[in-house]
Amino acid sequence: MFQLLFQPTPIQPTGMSSARSSVTHVQHDSEEPGLKPLPSFNYCKPTPICPLVDPALPDGWLCDPRNPRNWTTSRKWCSAAIVSLYMFVAPLSSSIMAPGLSEIKSKYGIESPTVLALTLSIFLVSFGIGPLFLAPLSEMYGRKWVLHIGNLFSIGFNIGCAFAPTTGALLGFRFLTGLSGSAPVACGAAVISDLFSERERASAMSVYSVGPLIAPVIGPIAGGFIAQTIGVQYVYFVLAGATTFASLVGIPFLRETYSPLLKLRLMPRATDPEKAAQLPPGMGRGLGKLHYIWINISRPLILLSHSFVCFMLSLYMAFMYGIYYLFFATLNGFYTSTYGFSTGISGLMYGGLGIGFLLATAFGAHFSNTLYKHLADKNGGVGEPEMRIPFLFIGSLFVPIGLFWYGWSAQAKIHWIMPVIGSGIFGFGMMTTFLPIQLYLVDAFRYAASALSAAFFFRSLFGSAFPLFGHQMFDALGFGGGNSLLGGLAIILGIPFPIYIYYRGAELRARNDLNH
Repeated sequence: MFQLLFQPTPIQPTGMSSARSSVTHVQHDSEEPGLKPLPSFNYCKPTPICPLVDPALPDGWLCDPRNPRNWTTSRKWCSAAIVSLYMFVAPLSSSIMAPGLSEIKSKYGIESPTVLALTLSIFLVSFGIGPLFLAPLSEMYGRKWVLHIGNLFSIGFNIGCAFAPTTGALLGFRFLTGLSGSAPVACGAAVISDLFSERERASAMSVYSVGPLIAPVIGPIAGGFIAQTIGVQYVYFVLAGATTFASLVGIPFLRETYSPLLKLRLMPRATDPEKAAQLPPGMGRGLGKLHYIWINISRPLILLSHSFVCFMLSLYMAFMYGIYYLFFATLNGFYTSTYGFSTGISGLMYGGLGIGFLLATAFGAHFSNTLYKHLADKNGGVGEPEMRIPFLFIGSLFVPIGLFWYGWSAQAKIHWIMPVIGSGIFGFGMMTTFLPIQLYLVDAFRYAASALSAAFFFRSLFGSAFPLFGHQMFDALGFGGGNSLLGGLAIILGIPFPIYIYYRGAELRARNDLNH
């Protein structure tokens, strides 16, 4: 059974198979002196990079202008920007209602603090489950259709939240909103991999990654003022409007990027039937659809249980994500009770996290690429996944510093700006760890989409669980003690293991069949 799950499947994502490696190497060779760069082509009607070739030829797809890796830079970034917009809008739902929890408590008569926190965190449960089956659907029917359909369903479910008559109905619609909103998570990073080679990928991945982190910060800022002025019900109408805007932008302009599917669509045009038969078979030529979906649902769980590297990196991401959502469950109440801030002003205090994320994105996009290229050049021009790890060391230092700063300044109840600065330091560290971990998973694992889905599933579980016990922990230990505990665990998870993987990662990958 284990061998079946990890044998080559009929459709393998671009950037996740041995074919991807060959494409990458050819494209890297084009950067060497003496070889002419690929000319650009018009966005709407491409002029050939080389004559339009039979996609069934072994090397025909490498220089075909219909290959997304060969699109112009502007066209690649247009697609990446649309996916990033989807990835920004979907996680807004996770936290925008956080400042209005007190109003939700009164409206539905919720007495239990755990049930109240669940109205916020249940979104993350389905947000983590969705990619397990949406990712294989994106490989069967295409990335863009999964993105568009998921976004359209999110519009309806957000409106359902606005009119939910009971607590149960609200929880149900919140769960469904997370499920449909997970579509960008299921295939967004895969789109980046479809479009960009390893040497180009860090900048695009940093822009893509900032959406799911900055959106939950902007959400409470906007949600606080909306709940304070016109009521928490209108938060969901704002979400529906933002999701509608993303669909209006994405549906006309986003094009399919999944190369195996594009090649399959071109197969009937192949000039030589024998050569066409050499293409990797599509869905339905070897595996049934349900069987194919089951294999892809199982694979992320197998990766977590059989790959020590995938498990530890996913655990570290999940731990930080849990702390991140612990901020949303506790920060608003802390500022209203300690400093007497209104709901709207308390929402502004989430801005420290957002500033940290933005600074990390600006810093990480350039520095991560530069560092990777430098290490690859020292290795004879050959990049290795472990060359992503040095950038991880930086973030691993800032995470505990931010937690200690935030916790003890909050405990001492000094000027309100000090906890904000601490949260910003944590945000900077969190973002500078997420980027290299995601890039490592994409580079190191044959089934990169499954590795990313495993990490996201793990972190969503932590994100939904931490708010459920956060209040009890801070009541028992105080803000200083509670955050010191979290900071100590961050040191244990974030410092020794990255050092180990940097020096022994290649050996671990060589012993594991799940890697390239």
